Amino acid sequence: MRKVQLIGPFSQLLPMTSLPVKGALKDEQLKIIEKGGVLVSEGKIVAVGIFEDLKNQATDIHFIEGKSVCLPGFVDSHTHICFAGSRARDYAYRNAGKTYLEIAKAGGGIWDTVTQTRKASQESLEKGIIERSESHLANGVTTLEVKSGYGLSVEEELKMLRAIKQANSKTKVDLIATCLAAHIKPKDWSQDKEYLDEIANNLFPLLKSENLTLRVDAFVEESAFSMEEIKPYFQKAKDMGFDITVHADQFTTGGSQVAVDFGAISADHLEASTEKEIQILAQSNTIATALPGASLGLGCDFTPARKILDAGGALSIASDHNPGSAPMGDLLTQASILGTFEKLSNAEVLSGITFRAAAALNLSDRGKTARGCLADLVVFPTDNYQEITYHQGQMKPIQVWKKGQPISQNQ
Repeated sequence: MRKVQLIGPFSQLLPMTSLPVKGALKDEQLKIIEKGGVLVSEGKIVAVGIFEDLKNQATDIHFIEGKSVCLPGFVDSHTHICFAGSRARDYAYRNAGKTYLEIAKAGGGIWDTVTQTRKASQESLEKGIIERSESHLANGVTTLEVKSGYGLSVEEELKMLRAIKQANSKTKVDLIATCLAAHIKPKDWSQDKEYLDEIANNLFPLLKSENLTLRVDAFVEESAFSMEEIKPYFQKAKDMGFDITVHADQFTTGGSQVAVDFGAISADHLEASTEKEIQILAQSNTIATALPGASLGLGCDFTPARKILDAGGALSIASDHNPGSAPMGDLLTQASILGTFEKLSNAEVLSGITFRAAAALNLSDRGKTARGCLADLVVFPTDNYQEITYHQGQMKPIQVWKKGQPISQNQ
């Protein structure tokens, strides 16, 4: 007989179903199941409903005691947690008023992390990814995107992506790898086009043959790669069947247009987006991803999330966890703060870190507590879901489930 486990009862169960991927949301649209339960078999959800009504379908019951709100496991759709070293000095310099150029001249910036990551072994990178992943997991994140981009050569990018693949086999969190070899212009290449050609011609085929990633990203910015420089690179990636995502409109605009032109799954950052870029994104199927951690780390404006939603766009919220601009790495805290500054409803915040974030990774089997989805659940010690964002990330989950298995518990 197939084992069917019933988990519950929950004071409130928010399945995050029957909500659109695009556009503004009101809290009244949230479906709330009082005294709800989830039936799970072989890592997937079989049914969702009233706990008592599901009992006769279960072969085993996992009782939840006390107050509890159950949400789908969180999805963090943009991180850089494969790295070595620290940029604490950069943070101190930045807060003391030094410019990006001054910090770079002092040996800081992204190139500092590139230098440290190149020195690190694949095994040490793997260990760091696992440690950071476990921290995210304890906070309710069950799916985590992880970028390369601190190698900036075929050999070093391979090292990073292999470390991500190995870490994925050793942690309960699902790690979704992304190749960000076009992160910044490498100092050891004199010609940007030659570097991009080298990656496209010699790294892309290995990504396929070693099954390292299906996703290619690039930083389209004045300080990185221009719109014209990146187009042949993205075209090559698209021709080879990779999904495209773009670091867009962080300091200057243009990247969002490239993202839409290439049918990118997501355009991430967007702090510099104007009404023009907002409308371009809203009229496309590209998910706009806000990265409030970068705004907090750099002291700059937030992504215009309210305007994107009101224009009819899709909004994902991710942590951008990285050693330079976003070292905090706490998705729920950042999403809650973004909600305060951008006046987002709870429905919009929670959607941005569940099913809309899953859509930013082109995943349809998570981010919702629904039949056929992965049994990824996060449980908070309250009987009112509004308390979760109210405490701005300081209310921690009491239980996290991954594919129907309880794998993290905070006391």
